[in-house]
Amino acid sequence: MRVLVTGHAGYIGSVMTPMLIDAGHEVTGLDSHLYDACTFGEDGRAPVPEIVKDIRDVEAEDLEGFDAVIHLAALSNDPLGDLNPKLTYEINHEAAVRLGRLAKEAGAKRFLMSSSCSTYGASGDGLIDESAEFRPVTPYGESKVWAERDLAKLADENFSPVYLRSSTAYGVSPRLRFDLVLNNLTAWAYATGRVYLKSDGTPWRPIVHIEDISRAFLAALEAPRELVHNEAFNVGSSAENYQIRELAEIVVRLAPNARVEYAPDAGPDKRCYRVDCDKLGRRLDYRAQWTAEAGVKELLDAFERTEVSPEEFEGTRYKRVAHIKKLVASGALDATLHWNSRVRGEDRVHIAN
Repeated sequence: MRVLVTGHAGYIGSVMTPMLIDAGHEVTGLDSHLYDACTFGEDGRAPVPEIVKDIRDVEAEDLEGFDAVIHLAALSNDPLGDLNPKLTYEINHEAAVRLGRLAKEAGAKRFLMSSSCSTYGASGDGLIDESAEFRPVTPYGESKVWAERDLAKLADENFSPVYLRSSTAYGVSPRLRFDLVLNNLTAWAYATGRVYLKSDGTPWRPIVHIEDISRAFLAALEAPRELVHNEAFNVGSSAENYQIRELAEIVVRLAPNARVEYAPDAGPDKRCYRVDCDKLGRRLDYRAQWTAEAGVKELLDAFERTEVSPEEFEGTRYKRVAHIKKLVASGALDATLHWNSRVRGEDRVHIAN
């Protein structure tokens, strides 16, 4: 199958792309390369043909010839979405729906939308499935709700949108992020001996390894149409729902001489949800392979090979909000988060570093 992957050079895309290639698919990437300066260790990303373009600037001819589109590109979490809500809606909602419309017009049969369990927002302690009410509490979560709603209007006998609502991601990637809870807690433990909690530890989160997210997309890509057409799937494992303090305890068990420490302003987080992910395994050829414990071990091993410091993982290189703010402040990006036309290639990496 010929597949276009938007955001192929990002945190998840750089892991998903080689998995798709290994499964026999012909992959083209589309990415604006905002995070070229955010490479962790050696850049082991798979080289693929690519379209270097902002998702908002995609044209009809960019979509010609593809059987399916996997849409990962977005302002990718709650803090980044809060930075400029108007741009969040423009990129995560309006551009996603426009991309779906262009893909349909170009003849693509399947459109896999990277959605999020953040759409459930403040849902409390009960286990919820895909039929649960949306309760987003951030622009990011709301933008994903709106994208799902409007992409569904495009569904017909020739075009099948699918919505993969991923749990909170973790795991090692060439474009590693430290603004994700398990990655961040493990980095703090490795570098300082402290498992540093920025909330009171009570909120629930489902978590999922980025390889398991990639497996879910591959399963949805290859499944018979009638199993996925205009359907939503929670991505992860029902067994992998944790309170944040439980994740901290796992890290303490595995990181040498680590201890839990709460930030001075640690308080409750209104984002709280436990998610039932069983539909994905019942409907498709999918089973999550990672656990939080295995993920912490993987991260610790990676930190042994590539040293990290608090200045790095709390700085501009590995945190999406800080990185984008630095690019804007330097003039590399304009206020709309488009690249300045005078800044290209190696210059972008130099400015970001």
